[in-house]
Amino acid sequence: MGFYRRHVVPRLIELAMRQRVLLPVRERVVGAAEGRVLEIGVGSGLNLPFYRPCTRSVVAVEPSPLLLRRAGHRAEAAAMPVELVEGSAEALPFADASVDTVVTTWTLCTIPDVAAALAEMKRVLRPGGALLFVEHGRAPEPNVARWQDRLDPLWSRLAGGCHLNRPIDRLLREAGFRVDRLRNFRLPGPPTHNFMYEGRAD
Repeated sequence: MGFYRRHVVPRLIELAMRQRVLLPVRERVVGAAEGRVLEIGVGSGLNLPFYRPCTRSVVAVEPSPLLLRRAGHRAEAAAMPVELVEGSAEALPFADASVDTVVTTWTLCTIPDVAAALAEMKRVLRPGGALLFVEHGRAPEPNVARWQDRLDPLWSRLAGGCHLNRPIDRLLREAGFRVDRLRNFRLPGPPTHNFMYEGRAD
């Protein structure tokens, strides 16, 4: 599984994240960022073209060296300074209250200790700052949620630790965030995989 997780999974993730149907969602979420931005799980940098002039700079964290290398050319072409950092969201190497916006797009599903990662995001976010997110997660229909629970152990092994059944809004609130905007919707795909949480928390 070591070779598969290091070399195959990152390429599969990049392929999945390049779907055109995701573009307007990226534009909405990323385009609302401002000031000094921390992006969690930058991957190959697909969000970087969507930051607007109100973003002063971006520091982007990614655990995969392969994806981080692929993000390099997008970082160089970005309209603002971008610093790429290899690291884990569970232990962010940044000072308290040092960023204005945190951005996560389809990232919380794969972080092993998501509670620790959210606590770190809360720590580095300045008072009055915002966490902007879009994530897939636990569906509201009991029958779909049961299938998510059944499929999750196998899916997480095949998909590099991605979990189908995380209740994103509850996880945010448990970490001390106030969710002040939340929109749920579905993208094309299986009902176990396509229930989205998009919003803002502080």
